[in-house]
Amino acid sequence: MVNENIRFRELRLIAENGDQLGVKTKQEALQLADQANLDLVIVAPKAKPPVARIMDYGKYRFELQKKAREARKKQKTISVKEVRLSPTIEDNDFNTKLNNARKFLGKGDKVKVSIRFKGRAITHKDIGRTVLEKLAKETNDIANVESYPKMDGRSMFLMLAPKAEKEN
Repeated sequence: MVNENIRFRELRLIAENGDQLGVKTKQEALQLADQANLDLVIVAPKAKPPVARIMDYGKYRFELQKKAREARKKQKTISVKEVRLSPTIEDNDFNTKLNNARKFLGKGDKVKVSIRFKGRAITHKDIGRTVLEKLAKETNDIANVESYPKMDGRSMFLMLAPKAEKEN
């Protein structure tokens, strides 16, 4: 709440330089803010009495927006990459998929490793599980298993998340 929108009768007032001015009525506080050519802004509405500060409201809002932008910049977005395997995958193909998974994990992305069972291969789920566990074992130096192999329709999948950097 700013200036005339303030509904409280009494306010604890803080000057623009941070000095405590004590408890004032709304009218006195507005006059002091007007004399300083600044705005009266409520900073703690739940306090008894509410705390108001004399400041440049436009500048204050700009600073808040600037802080929010900085916080958004520092956020890390994690995307999920998928690596598809088959239950009967050969060693060279497996190594290629393993290298892709390592590359994704190195960039900080999560990796969803999935195996699609075709036809009668669904009866041998244990073969698919061993392939997934082999890939998880090969990447355990740079990744943690987030969810262990589980079936979803005709697919089995497992999630790998990159290990957090060790703090020194």
